[in-house]
Amino acid sequence: MGEILRKNIDKADEVRTFDKGTLEIVTVGDVIFGRAIFEPGWRWSESVKPIVGGDSCQHAHKTYVLSGRLEVRLDDGTEMELGPGDVAVIPAGHDAWVVGDESCVAVDFDDNSIEYAKPTS
Repeated sequence: MGEILRKNIDKADEVRTFDKGTLEIVTVGDVIFGRAIFEPGWRWSESVKPIVGGDSCQHAHKTYVLSGRLEVRLDDGTEMELGPGDVAVIPAGHDAWVVGDESCVAVDFDDNSIEYAKPTS
């Protein structure tokens, strides 16, 4: 029989900050969770791109939006707005930005959180 594993994301294993945003990462067993807090005015191409480089975010995301609104534009031009209660699978190759004057808080459920907004060497 397995065991129950638990951590509190308010006591993150690692916290990354970037322009107008924060990523809190916890690893529970072999699962990585990341809680992103994007402030009004946050945009991947302006806030994270300077840290990691590239033309667009190259991480796929499995995400759950807790609050606020986030617009996502794929490299092919497809756009979708996400809001509270939405779950989404976002492929690599996108830009995203906060819509409105409320912070967007979202939780990613995938291993990509461990590399997100990590400076390239």
